[in-house]
Amino acid sequence: MPTAPKFRRVLIKLSGEGLMGNKEFGLDTETVGRVAREIGSVVAQGVQVCVVIGGGNIFRGISVAAKGMERTSADYMGMLATVMNALAMQNALENIGLNTRVQSAIPMPMVCESYIRRRAIRHMEKGRIVIFAAGTGNPFFTTDTAAALRAVEMNCDLLIKATQVDGVYTADPKKDKTATRYERLSFMDVITKDLQVMDTSAIALCRENNLPIMVFNLHEDGSFAKVVAGEGRFTIIEEEE
Repeated sequence: MPTAPKFRRVLIKLSGEGLMGNKEFGLDTETVGRVAREIGSVVAQGVQVCVVIGGGNIFRGISVAAKGMERTSADYMGMLATVMNALAMQNALENIGLNTRVQSAIPMPMVCESYIRRRAIRHMEKGRIVIFAAGTGNPFFTTDTAAALRAVEMNCDLLIKATQVDGVYTADPKKDKTATRYERLSFMDVITKDLQVMDTSAIALCRENNLPIMVFNLHEDGSFAKVVAGEGRFTIIEEEE
């Protein structure tokens, strides 16, 4: 069992692709359920958790825009895809008895709450998990930027990015066997080395607000609870002392 958590409130950024399992697109219910249990194990330790999920498994705005669709419309479609993922994750979390709220940056009161910062904080103070959907509500911003923005707004102690590997590497470890994992990086390291952890605006936002980023592999059982306790394998990105 991991030791006691080191953080009071965290935001976890999930990719849409991470919820596909072995499928080529869409959602894999078993994978969504397993991720929900990982989140539940952290909430059980008394950590306040909020979530941002990408929409790449359903719709990737950039690639469609490249095929001739106007970028703004494509991005709005991508935002709606994140709402679908948020509702799926809410259902999975509630199936295991966890109180969850979805807040959308694009108002859709028949489906979920609209994003209100003070209400979201109150939900977390009451032990509820809050899932932020529809990105920032604006085109031209990624869900990475939305995750950084919401983490700062929620006064989170840590932004956690769940990926397919256990940290940030010098190169893609699936393609380059000589790639090595960084234990620790500064925000400037990420930008100057062009490490593609998150987009530059997200990194800059975290740097300006001194919000550390942790990158880990969510596909290992118990890994989320471990990294929140400062254990396991991960890369931490923070300001140099």
